[in-house]
Amino acid sequence: MENKPEVEDNSYMPLREVVFTTLRKAILKGDLAPGERLMEIPLAEKLGVSRTPIREAIRMLEHEGLVNMIPRRGAQVAKITSQELNDVLEVRKSLEILAIGRACERMTQEDIEKMQAAGKRFSELVESGEEGLTGLAEADVAFHDVIYDGTKNRRLIQILGNLREQMYRFRIEYLKEREIRQSLVVEHQAIMAAIEQRDEAAAVKLMAEHIDNQQKAIYASLALSEA
Repeated sequence: MENKPEVEDNSYMPLREVVFTTLRKAILKGDLAPGERLMEIPLAEKLGVSRTPIREAIRMLEHEGLVNMIPRRGAQVAKITSQELNDVLEVRKSLEILAIGRACERMTQEDIEKMQAAGKRFSELVESGEEGLTGLAEADVAFHDVIYDGTKNRRLIQILGNLREQMYRFRIEYLKEREIRQSLVVEHQAIMAAIEQRDEAAAVKLMAEHIDNQQKAIYASLALSEA
């Protein structure tokens, strides 16, 4: 483990939950890479815990689909497959299209100003080149979150929030290439303009293309087959 996880400092959570949260974050951010083995003893030593909470956390991660148990090899970080990518992005695309349609109708001027600020923040991070992949991913999340909040639909916001975690691994992948980052800036600007003009048809089209472009970029990054 080149980038070893640091244990979360949260005295209010049971130890197994703390370990689970720590390992989950490391997987989602790519600190624990797809295919990497999760060996109980080294992890326990690194996190300063016994093997029991490590074992319990690994079971929880397996239940979430982030870890696979391999015969005679033990636990390893689940690899990103084309099927997993298709499943997540198919759901995300449908929900994003619904969200941006409602956002066009319901966003207030204050919401639009927040969206503009989030878009500007992402653009500045891309141009400066000073922020790491995690910072860029979080700025991208923040941009989309403003649009979700603008729907004024609490249930939709909650569902998209849950999907956000599953998308994190993919976000890290498509942000690795500078060319992709620049294209995201352009796409964000077009999406913002459509929302500001209350042009729902254009906004929906742009968001669908935005998700499709991300899927192609992730396929290329991971060398996955689209078949």
